[in-house]
Amino acid sequence: MKIFQTAQHSKEYFGEIIASKKEQATENHLSVDTNTTYQTIMGFGGAFTEAAAYTLSHLPADERLKVIDSYFNKETGLGYSLGRTHIHSCDFALENYTYVEDHDAELNTFSIDREHKWVLPFIKDAMSIRGEDITILSSPWSPPAWMKTNNEMNNGGELKKEYRDVWALYYAKYIKAMQAEGIDIWGITVQNEPAATQVWDSCRYTAEQERDFVKNHLGPTLEKEGLGDIKIIIWDHNRDIAYDRAKVVLSDPEAAKYVWGTGLHWYMSEDFANLSKIHNEFPDKHLIFTEGCIEGGVKLGAWHTGERYARNIMGDLNNWLEGWIDWNMVLNEQGGPNHVGNYCDAPVIVDTQTGEVHYNSSYYYIGHFSKFIKPGAVRVKHELNNENIQSVAFRNADQSIVVVLLNEQDDLQKISVTNNGTVSEVELPAHSITTIVI
Repeated sequence: MKIFQTAQHSKEYFGEIIASKKEQATENHLSVDTNTTYQTIMGFGGAFTEAAAYTLSHLPADERLKVIDSYFNKETGLGYSLGRTHIHSCDFALENYTYVEDHDAELNTFSIDREHKWVLPFIKDAMSIRGEDITILSSPWSPPAWMKTNNEMNNGGELKKEYRDVWALYYAKYIKAMQAEGIDIWGITVQNEPAATQVWDSCRYTAEQERDFVKNHLGPTLEKEGLGDIKIIIWDHNRDIAYDRAKVVLSDPEAAKYVWGTGLHWYMSEDFANLSKIHNEFPDKHLIFTEGCIEGGVKLGAWHTGERYARNIMGDLNNWLEGWIDWNMVLNEQGGPNHVGNYCDAPVIVDTQTGEVHYNSSYYYIGHFSKFIKPGAVRVKHELNNENIQSVAFRNADQSIVVVLLNEQDDLQKISVTNNGTVSEVELPAHSITTIVI
């Protein structure tokens, strides 16, 4: 049994600790039942935003690769295996941009040339470091302005009915353009945050509009273009009304046949039980976390940020989530660039003025999951009689058991673990995260 720990009071991250031997199990005893299993895990990852790629470009080549390695190296990094891209611009791009000239309804001018400068090199270097393909999900934030009812990419608006087939083809063009670059797109979401009017790139869909767009346009278009294997993910927004939105689409057989599952964000709520509601009603569909970040700019050295990540990852995993994708992997010292000033935090912050690279608590907290819970791991039943500790348990393909324990309390907690007949006591310091590998 190996135990790895990161604690606020300690300057050691992923530090290996030794448990003390006990004669018998204590009241706060961790037990794992590998015979009771739940979902299989796809993996963990982050978004290849233009902001992240542009920020990394400010570093010397070797330092830039060190950061990418710290995320995607399977042995020494976080072992990321998932990624997300934005189909043309999002708020974490340098500006609004599209892949076609205005009013080109034939999409003859379609080109992803812009992505060659920053985003594609980022993805290709990550693939090289990982040593295999990365499972990539792609999302649009807004159709081109001329396809929308408000005639701009920002501030909401809706897709004009006459452009629904053109917009559906746009996804296919993007997927094929990325394939031509040696980058396979595993899936797409219909729309990033379809229930929000944002001051940045955004577009609104009601649940019925999303259902009908998938059923009558996006699904059939992908099939026609030979892309029927591309996974389609609906919602791509917050947990609070995720069940209500998913139910409208997934209750329609003609729409549901095209849909792989539901995408979740963490803003607004921590209603983790809504994921189980979706799973219980539609057990043949899947759940994936597509975006979450710390809002309000950079928070260097903050500890609550890492705890928020861990609490949300655990809450989702314990409610049937299969994959987890962070938002920006890297941002600059301001929490950008962001073309409308919507600055946020990221697990890695690069000071573009000094060249200094900062690893926030969130980087290490994510790693306590992603470094140890491998793609293909299965969640297993576990019990821990301690309401102060949050926990989740998995069995990897190599039969190793991984248990992650989160202590957000202000005082030390103790638990006992039995392994091969030996009882050990594990100390969980205040504000710490611990991963046990058996």
